[in-house]
Amino acid sequence: MADRIIVADDHPLFREGVVRNVKRLMPNATIEQAASVAQVWQLAKAGSEPRLIVLDLCFPGTHGTAHIADLRQAFPRTVIVVVSMLERPSVARQAMAAGANGFIGKSVAAGQFCDTLLAACAGQALVCLADQPALACAAPVPLTPRQQDVLRLITAGKSNKEIARALGISPFTVRIHVSSLFKALGVGTRTEAALRGLGL
Repeated sequence: MADRIIVADDHPLFREGVVRNVKRLMPNATIEQAASVAQVWQLAKAGSEPRLIVLDLCFPGTHGTAHIADLRQAFPRTVIVVVSMLERPSVARQAMAAGANGFIGKSVAAGQFCDTLLAACAGQALVCLADQPALACAAPVPLTPRQQDVLRLITAGKSNKEIARALGISPFTVRIHVSSLFKALGVGTRTEAALRGLGL
């Protein structure tokens, strides 16, 4: 079965340009287009888990990176690459902390876009902004899916009680996961863990 790829942007002309580049890189993939976050969810749930979602950061009616975090939780194996006109390192860090595998500025050259997209699909975590070399985030540490969830929520500044509510588990279980996460990352505090989650 061909890989499923979703390209999501509310600007049709830009979206078509991304689709053309993705087709050139992955000619055998099935590429679907979405103009809204709602359409992304509709397409993503309609079949097998997507191999890749190329996603704008800003859609009408969305704020911040919540839609990235929600997609990451629902589709843990999907590569999510954010492409945004907000080309600031702080914005890129927020997107990566929410669960994106890569962040690409909309004003980068097509070659940089393609190279970063392929690197993200190969397992690298990269931020690529215009006039800057691609920045590799910290090498990913092998974490269990639950540890990844906990790290994402710690990085978002959530307390153990808030993490427990978000994941539907008890605060005691959260403490166990936090302890094992600290050991896996080689850190001793939530701040250090959050910095690792941000790729710093």
